[in-house]
Amino acid sequence: MAVEPVVVHDFSKQPGQTVQLDRYRFWGKPGTKESRERTADQTLGSASARNIVKDKVLVTLREYTGPADSRDTTQPSTFKVARETLITAQRLLLDTGNLNVFHQSIGSLTLLDDYRRWRDRVFANELLKAEACGLSSSEQGGYYLPGGKEKGGASTADGGTLGVEYEAGESAKFDVKTDLLEVVKDMRKRNVPTFADGYYRCIVDPTAMMHLRQNSDFREIARYPGQGMADPMNPLAGPSANFFQGMGPAYGQAGFVAGQPVMPTGFLFEGVRWFESTNLPETSYNLKVTDASAAVADYDAAQLIFFGPQAVGVGIGGNNAQILLNNNDDFSRFIIMIWSLFAGFETLNKDFITVGYSFVY
Repeated sequence: MAVEPVVVHDFSKQPGQTVQLDRYRFWGKPGTKESRERTADQTLGSASARNIVKDKVLVTLREYTGPADSRDTTQPSTFKVARETLITAQRLLLDTGNLNVFHQSIGSLTLLDDYRRWRDRVFANELLKAEACGLSSSEQGGYYLPGGKEKGGASTADGGTLGVEYEAGESAKFDVKTDLLEVVKDMRKRNVPTFADGYYRCIVDPTAMMHLRQNSDFREIARYPGQGMADPMNPLAGPSANFFQGMGPAYGQAGFVAGQPVMPTGFLFEGVRWFESTNLPETSYNLKVTDASAAVADYDAAQLIFFGPQAVGVGIGGNNAQILLNNNDDFSRFIIMIWSLFAGFETLNKDFITVGYSFVY
């Protein structure tokens, strides 16, 4: 939900068929005052008329199911519950009248959580594809290492397989006053649009969030995780909203209600709305951080994924995510089900994405 992908839903499409996602771009190159000046005897005509710039992105639909095998996540599995267990349980494990849809029960929410976690990881992996563009700058998206270091900038002996070396006194942790400001500046320079609220968004690993919170200015904003609001989806209704909202949306994460999955509002800092996630893939790199060790070593890298709208597109066929029941249920002694989705995912605008890293040491 934080990504807000471009979605095209074609009910008639099946796995193996394609769905078209449209990617629009501005013309750019505005020119000078003199270049746009016209004289009275000049014929404007229409010979060089320009159209809306549109790139067509074809996404092939695939079938995805869950849950996965606990021993091998590449293999399929099923969700199986004995009817006797439903009868003797003290809580509502499954609503047998609504088995074909996600509903309010322990079993269905377990299946829904599996689907959501998988989908969120898919979105994260699509955003991470921007790293292949190279070092991010004011002209292109890509990766950003603390201090603006570039991969391969040092020899293997000095910078490990990543080719990055941090000298004594150089921080390999993502810094608020230098790295964050540089990332936001570059995104603005390459005309990355903001979301409707006027801000970029960042999905950040908890370890990277810890590094950011070591800055006193950032911690002052991030220290308000909730406001005791009556409506968690309406932060403006919070009793202390006036302290934080100013002329824009409120700071602070939304409160969670009775254990239900509620979309957080994120908090704002330096033009970015921050969302903390425990669902980002773990990664490590081989480099040299002199303040940690005089030798090259492997360091875990916590991720910060900055992006604007329309960075990721989704094509959906059929009925979207749905629950399917297995009729081979041993004479109705068991309920066996899966979730199924016909969809295709694709990165639409890699220039709208910056993948930041903060090394752990």
